[in-house]
Formats: sequence, C-alpha cells, structure tokens
Amino acid sequence: MRKILTAALLTLTLPTLAMAMPENGMRHGGEHAGGHHSRMLEHLDLSKEQHREIRKLMGEQMKSRHEITQRYLEKLPAAERKAMQDELKAARDKQHSAIRALLKPEQQKAFDEQLKKMQERHAERKAFKAWQAEQASKAE
Repeated sequence: MRKILTAALLTLTLPTLAMAMPENGMRHGGEHAGGHHSRMLEHLDLSKEQHREIRKLMGEQMKSRHEITQRYLEKLPAAERKAMQDELKAARDKQHSAIRALLKPEQQKAFDEQLKKMQERHAERKAFKAWQAEQASKAE
C-alpha cells in the first residue's frame, strides 16, 4: 500500500513541481517515467535490457523537454514567472488536499511523511544547485 501511495503521490506531483520551480533543475514532462508510457509498455513483455534501454530513451526525452521548457521560461518576465509558479503551487496544494481527503488516517500520516521527505529533498537540491552556481561563478 505504501508503494502505491508513494507512486501515486509522485505521479501526481512531479509534473507540477517541475513547472512550479523550473530553476531547480528537476526534470519536466507530462510523460514522465511513471506516466502513460509505462502503462503502455507494460503489455509488451519487455526483457530487462529492453526495459532499461527504453527507460534510458525516456530519460533523454525528459531532459530534452526540460531544456526546451527552460529556454522559453527564461524569456518570461519575472512577474509572469512568479504568477505561474504561484498558480501551479495553488493547484498542487489543492490536489494534495483532495488526495489527502480520500485517505484513511494512517494513510494520511504516510502521505504527509512522503510530502515532507520530498520537500526536504527539494530544498537540498535547490541548495546544492545554488552552491554549484556559486562555484562556477568563482571559477570564471
């Protein structure tokens, strides 16, 4: 049950997180690894090697989509980027509330723990990216 809950949480939140915080380096794409491609491929009886290669291709596609998205987002004025981030955060928060309302108390506790862990990882990654940028500017 915990694996299903975690997978559902990640499937529902990663696309919005990627768009809400585009500067953090997270991958973007509506067709992420847990998305409809995986469901489509599960009926093909793939070997482990085929599965690995397809996942590699999907990862490359996600990276490409993220880079394209970043190029366009960087052209937006700061106020529009902020408005988009705020709107996406509100939508994500609403989605989390709706999911949480469907869960039993023990599931809500697990859901809250997963959200907290995800937020901690996000904060760590953001701090690391800031440190990387600082190091790169010092090297120049």
